[in-house]
Amino acid sequence: MGMAAELREAPLAVERQAEGLKRPLAELVTRLRRHPPAVVVTCARGSSAHAATFAKHLFELKLGLPVAEAAPIIASVYRRALRLDGQLFLAISQSGRSDDLVANAILARRAGALTVALVNCIDSPLAAACETVLPIGAGPERSVAATKSFTASLAALLRLASAWTDDAALSAAIDRLPQRLAAASAADWRPAIAPIGAAASLVTIGRGPTLAIAREAALKLKEVATIHAEAFSGAEFLHGPVALVSPRYPILLLPPTDAAVEGLRDLAADLAAKGALLLTAGLSGQLPVQPSDHPETDALCLIQSVYAMIPVLAERLGIDPDRPRHLHKVTRTR
Repeated sequence: MGMAAELREAPLAVERQAEGLKRPLAELVTRLRRHPPAVVVTCARGSSAHAATFAKHLFELKLGLPVAEAAPIIASVYRRALRLDGQLFLAISQSGRSDDLVANAILARRAGALTVALVNCIDSPLAAACETVLPIGAGPERSVAATKSFTASLAALLRLASAWTDDAALSAAIDRLPQRLAAASAADWRPAIAPIGAAASLVTIGRGPTLAIAREAALKLKEVATIHAEAFSGAEFLHGPVALVSPRYPILLLPPTDAAVEGLRDLAADLAAKGALLLTAGLSGQLPVQPSDHPETDALCLIQSVYAMIPVLAERLGIDPDRPRHLHKVTRTR
């Protein structure tokens, strides 16, 4: 099964994960409310690291909790434990088999952290190393480039945030998400294919809930279409990288649908005035998006449209999207 087929399975994966998450989420939220952490530490690699970026946005916005990204090498190579007694340690992984994530989880648990594994493979070493396992329920993912497991990871994080904060509006938006993801898969992003395919390099930009989406889009452009792409927040882009702007340098703008959109609206106008080759999702741009429903679930619909476009782009470039160069499904890092 290839990338294009698996991304079409994402809506079903998001829908069916609710049952598998119901009990572990309830137990975890009970513990978190009884002993609230002062900080959340995430640990992840690759696409899962972008899911951790999404978690940072969610937990800081919804709970006011600072979220820090662990450097896996501190535990796996330097064998140094962090002072995490009473804190939440959240490891995110599709396979659960990255040695450095497992090492970090083991040391975090010994240090007294509440360790949680958000994983697709619940019989993995990472799941065994953590106290609580949250199954994302994506099912087998055979494509090297992770798509439905990333979307399902974000959906599971939304479910955690909704349960932890008792957010009825977010919960209702999650219920509507599978149908919206299916519609987003059919969005016509063909206007982006020619300019991106002709470029040696490009930039993806997001902010708030779409920063993680911009980072994931850049990764998939690299690994599937072998096009160099670099992700920035809209604010970061103005601190130097804006000097790259030219009519031959595509900028894929992925705006959120919350208060952060105003900054990207202003940025889009500024970049257009500078002669940028701007490809905008929404904001009356060339790339259609789903009607806004909830800012956080809207972000998931954006990545679904990106995923649908990239295999078509790769094939136009003569690249097999299901056999990325130099990559394997499970990457073992230490």
